[in-house]
Amino acid sequence: MTSPPPPSAEYFDEWYANMAVSPAHADVATRTLGLPPELESTSLLSWDGIADVVRALGVGPGDVLVDLACGRGGYGLEVARRTGARLIGVDFSAVAIERARQRAGGTAEFRVGDLAATGLPDAAADAVMCVDAMQFADPYSDGLRECRRILAPGGRLLLTGWQALDLADESLPVRLRRDIASELTAAGFADVDVSHQPAWRAAERAHWEAAVALDPGDDPALQSLHAEGQRVLPVIDRAARMLARATAPVSS
Repeated sequence: MTSPPPPSAEYFDEWYANMAVSPAHADVATRTLGLPPELESTSLLSWDGIADVVRALGVGPGDVLVDLACGRGGYGLEVARRTGARLIGVDFSAVAIERARQRAGGTAEFRVGDLAATGLPDAAADAVMCVDAMQFADPYSDGLRECRRILAPGGRLLLTGWQALDLADESLPVRLRRDIASELTAAGFADVDVSHQPAWRAAERAHWEAAVALDPGDDPALQSLHAEGQRVLPVIDRAARMLARATAPVSS
């Protein structure tokens, strides 16, 4: 199976707009991922997963944290709240960025940018997090190189996502058949560590089971969620839930 082209900014603009008027969509994440409704999740990281991310990032008050592909800002704002880091969120959906700015109320910076072209200066960040989105970088290596460019020497990169258990499994999209550790090493990162997160997978499974069980009616956000659940559940056990950590080298 080959990967289709990554969804466009226009696609995500419509996706976020539909979610904004669908309380039932938010309820699925609240129930299955353990997230508070005000977090406005647009991904599959659970409440316990956020705690894992905070520990892995190791940021503190005053550190600059870039949330790449931040969506509506929920995860980044929660991590910043827990750590005191100064948050900069980047996403290519103007609709998502506008909502993130509204929610932040001036406590964080949000800007339109791409996974491979953030518009941020070199070495601008003490840490970069990208939740469940780096696989959409086209090509993937450009997204990793952009992360390395904006990280200060010694800064930490943290990615969450998926990796096929069998990298030759053609039933999965190409974007899930990458060796994430090898990609990070090839991009020049040090201290690379990629680990499976089975507890995250359990929450994700509950999320998609709830999505498949619901009646989407004429709600576009629920229709999209229901359809994605139908695609994902049959192959969910063929890819592991991953947390990847790496460090920008102190010297080139």
